[in-house]
Amino acid sequence: MISKDAILILPDIRSAINVGAIFRTADAVGISKIYLTGWTPRPTDKFGRIQKDIAKSALGAEAWIPWEYKKTLIPLITYLKKDGYTIIAIEQDDRAIDYRKIKKEDKVAIIMGPEVTGLSKNILDKCDIIAEIPMYGKKESLNVSVACGVALFKILRP
Repeated sequence: MISKDAILILPDIRSAINVGAIFRTADAVGISKIYLTGWTPRPTDKFGRIQKDIAKSALGAEAWIPWEYKKTLIPLITYLKKDGYTIIAIEQDDRAIDYRKIKKEDKVAIIMGPEVTGLSKNILDKCDIIAEIPMYGKKESLNVSVACGVALFKILRP
């Protein structure tokens, strides 16, 4: 495990397949907990039924990585900051630094934003660090699950 205090937050991610892929990557890097907020699909619905698209792409990781649903993100950020977490948003923004320049923190919560709209200014203003993955091709961004893997392996590596 890379860090016992590495948390991942997924607000308003629409694709269950992406969520499942992110669970699988989170397991690979040693994420201790995933928070799902807003309309992000959950591994099980309110009746306890398994979300098949998440299970298919997570390959079981959704069953052993602790996760919790929170309706809104801002109170969660506030709570985690009070608990000593450094909040890092992976997002394109004028204030963003290159993700490769982030120094490893003991307690870190990484937020991956929704693909189409990204994280709002209100959310970014509450983060300690905004980091982005430089793009060299014609596309302006990566798929959220791919970006998550790139960012987590670099930021959390031992």
